[in-house]
Amino acid sequence: MSSKLVNPLNRRLLQELARERVRDARALLQNGRYAAAHYLCGYAVECALKACIAKATNKHDFPDLEAARAVHTHNLEQLLGSAGLKSALDNARRADNSLDVNWSIVVGWKETNRYRTGISKQQAHELYQAITDRGNGVLKWVKTFW
Repeated sequence: MSSKLVNPLNRRLLQELARERVRDARALLQNGRYAAAHYLCGYAVECALKACIAKATNKHDFPDLEAARAVHTHNLEQLLGSAGLKSALDNARRADNSLDVNWSIVVGWKETNRYRTGISKQQAHELYQAITDRGNGVLKWVKTFW
């Protein structure tokens, strides 16, 4: 079986992946699969930030090598910077304590969490809530830029 992407990785696909991973995380939470749900929550934010980066990419421009390397990461803070959103998030966090708390939870996610066991129900629900909160969720904020 091939590991190639069926569709080219682009902004639209990254947006859909972010939405799908949130739905997957919700289903996993409902079925007590907390470590997997926790991992997919962070992955949803990663995809959303990469959609923002894709939006800022000019179709025919040849990418700068360092910029290209910087976006091939799972580090949410690095992706935020590559998307050019660090200052905007800093300002939004200062203006909104709930978003500040939610980002503080989300930024603790690491791609290596996929190898973790023992994620508690509380930890998984806390991360899910931080990204999906309808008022101040991290995904809601990121979507304003994608």
